[in-house]
Amino acid sequence: MANPSPAKPAKRQGKGENPLVKGYLVAYNVSQMLGWMALLVIMLSHLITKRTVLGLYKQVEDILLICQTAAVLEILHSLVGLVRSNWVLTAFQVYSRVFLLWGVVWSVPAASEGIPVVLWFTAWTVTEIIRYSFYFFSLLPGEVPYLLVWLRYTLFIFLYPIGVTGELMSIFAALPVVKKNHMYSFDLPNKWNVSFNYYYYLCFIIFSYLPVFPQLYLHMFGQRRKVLGSRSNESPQKKEN
Repeated sequence: MANPSPAKPAKRQGKGENPLVKGYLVAYNVSQMLGWMALLVIMLSHLITKRTVLGLYKQVEDILLICQTAAVLEILHSLVGLVRSNWVLTAFQVYSRVFLLWGVVWSVPAASEGIPVVLWFTAWTVTEIIRYSFYFFSLLPGEVPYLLVWLRYTLFIFLYPIGVTGELMSIFAALPVVKKNHMYSFDLPNKWNVSFNYYYYLCFIIFSYLPVFPQLYLHMFGQRRKVLGSRSNESPQKKEN
């Protein structure tokens, strides 16, 4: 799923006044931004030269796994107060993506091919390039460029549904394989006296999108009104002054 937007673009991410913290956050955001940019270039190169979506995931797999798994650090950033964001919401967002990559696409090759991968991969890539660019500029003196703010609070309108659609399609593609091979499941009796069925867990994940997606989507529209609305209201005031 897409990452939630903060209530308003800040000039500092949490404790950005601390030089060490600021330096670390700059390095982290720039590294992620460059990583996702590289992924976008690889995807475009593959689609242009190969003229097929087949094999795309294998081309981007290594860098994608590194960049997205590294996002787990953002949960720690929230927990220790390096950034101003809700760690629970951050953990949910990060988990949903990391789980899709490792628990579905990496685990079930059948779910790593076709249009579904292109949908969520494109949505993630564009979103993350904009998001990390936004965070990078928020750590610098002055305002975040308005175009970047506008893109961050506008493109989600299209990218979020596209990404969610691709994610669900990938999970659906994995279901038959998971059920047939009894993947990551264990039955009673066992020494832990606990049973777990991964197939039903994936079904639960699919159904969880129904209540969660609309809430997050509408929440992001609310953030868009707050941020872009406040910006538009400031412009006339500046002109009057």
